[in-house]
Amino acid sequence: MNKGELPSKNCVVCGLPFTWRKRWARCWDEVRYCSERCRRAAKRREPQASEASSGAR
Repeated sequence: MNKGELPSKNCVVCGLPFTWRKRWARCWDEVRYCSERCRRAAKRREPQASEASSGAR
């Protein structure tokens, strides 16, 4: 397979496109983030969003 033919996705945190990597071969359907940094950022965002919605009463 040529590098240009590899599947790609957009990161759910930063929105940038990223391409398939060999280490993701078995779990490509579950990959959501382009990097460890974006994965950590997503975990930090979740608690803030739930606090804001519950405190809006």
